[in-house]
Amino acid sequence: MSRRIGLFDYGSGNLHSAQRAFAGAGADVVVTSDLDELRRQDALVVPGVGAYATCMAGLSAAGGVELIRDWVAADRPLIGICVGHQILFDGGTEHGVSTPGLGLLDGEVVSLEARRLPHMGWNTVDAPEGSRLFDSLAGERFYFVHSYAAMRPPTGALVATSEHEGSQFVAAVERGNLASTQFHPEKSGAAGARLIANWLRILG
Repeated sequence: MSRRIGLFDYGSGNLHSAQRAFAGAGADVVVTSDLDELRRQDALVVPGVGAYATCMAGLSAAGGVELIRDWVAADRPLIGICVGHQILFDGGTEHGVSTPGLGLLDGEVVSLEARRLPHMGWNTVDAPEGSRLFDSLAGERFYFVHSYAAMRPPTGALVATSEHEGSQFVAAVERGNLASTQFHPEKSGAAGARLIANWLRILG
């Protein structure tokens, strides 16, 4: 039985590539901004590209702040991608401007300490023991494009890390039915497809 996945269209994200990737892994994907329609799905995908403050503004305008907080409080399956991962944290600071996030993961999103930004391209991820998201994916590379990241692992979660020019950052988080990735699994080829398939298996 295919899982019904809601891909949240709140004005930010690579919706078409994400839709193709999750559908390719066997999910029945609905792309919508309709909150009632999203609530009827088995799981929620929160994408995000661009500036942290812009994503939070779009999310708030679409009613997504309450939706996501209620979703996670009910322990329903959710995965955030790129800035959709970052906004799960307490907040983000870009160009000296701090923006509150959803506060579901403790920590702040800040600029990577690296000479070359953005961090763009393929990179390995150091996944923790017992990770279901990275099952059978040891040593694989995933596609990143970002200049900001959570640097400190949030408490109470399994955390995968990656590194850019010696700056280590949070690459993925797993906590109960909440998951998120700083990289783009939908743009990460076969490795990304396997990660999405792993996430769908977690849903049961």
